[in-house]
Amino acid sequence: MPSKNIIKTYIENGFYHIYNRGVEKRDIFIDEQDYRVFLSYLKIYLSPKEESVHDIKNNDNLDYRDKEKTISEIYTLNNFFNKIDLICYVLMPNHFHLELRQTDKKDMETFMRSLITKYTMYFNRKYKRIGHLFQGRYKAVLILGEEYLVHLSRYIHLNPLELITKEQHLESYLWSSYPAYINNLQINWLKKDLILSNFIKNQNSYKKFVEEYTKKSEEDNKAHKDLFLD
Repeated sequence: MPSKNIIKTYIENGFYHIYNRGVEKRDIFIDEQDYRVFLSYLKIYLSPKEESVHDIKNNDNLDYRDKEKTISEIYTLNNFFNKIDLICYVLMPNHFHLELRQTDKKDMETFMRSLITKYTMYFNRKYKRIGHLFQGRYKAVLILGEEYLVHLSRYIHLNPLELITKEQHLESYLWSSYPAYINNLQINWLKKDLILSNFIKNQNSYKKFVEEYTKKSEEDNKAHKDLFLD
């Protein structure tokens, strides 16, 4: 019998926990460029095309030919502005988590197919490999209830704990939406208010909600993670 998270429930305006990892548990992000490329695809897919084109035109790190090539590519890609709201994310060496809301029933499916295909093409070209990069299709859990929505954001943002030292802060992990939440960074394609509106009385209370976890809670979070990625 297939896993319940493989059989997806598609509903309009549904909230979802999306996750997947590398085939055979291999790393899908090997260096800093890989993380940045994945995030750049999120930005392009979730921003208005005109905004993405404007950013490329004003990027001094690209020459004229690269700008023309990238702009042409942007116009050929699917676009999910006002179709997908990305609430939070974390990229780990061999897996990723996204929390999002779709508008129409099939927006998430098209978005994830586009994102995974695009990144796999980049990764295989860079590392001179062929074949699947991810372990089957992405997993998707329908989120029911605002309490679970908020708790899941904490679970996602706590993922990097296993990678940082005791001297480091959770917000120092660059490949997560957590720094944007804590440092009030404005990222147009990240819809933080869906979570932070629950903590409006105290701007620091979300940080407290995430970081003041007991040891037992950390163990529960680890068990939660193992369950999701099996």
